[in-house]
Amino acid sequence: MLGIKAPFDPWSTLVIAVTFLLFVLALFFKGMTHDILLEAGVLLVSIKIIMMSSKITNISNLMEKKLDDIHRKLQCAGDN
Repeated sequence: MLGIKAPFDPWSTLVIAVTFLLFVLALFFKGMTHDILLEAGVLLVSIKIIMMSSKITNISNLMEKKLDDIHRKLQCAGDN
C-alpha cells in the first residue's frame, strides 16, 4: 500500500481510543445524566484538536514541498 497514508499517527489514534473508552465507561458508571454532556464535549474537543493537528501537519508538509520547488527553480535560474 504505497502512497496511502494513515489519517492519524499512532499516538493520535491511541488518544482517540482512550478518550472514547473513558467516555463509554463514564456512560456506564454515571448513566445518562447531564454530566454525560461534559464527557461528550471532552471527547469531541480531543478529536477536533487531533484532526486540526493532522491538517496543520499536512499543510506544513505541502508548503515545505512547494518552497523546495521554488528554491530549486531559483537555483536553476541562477545557474543560467
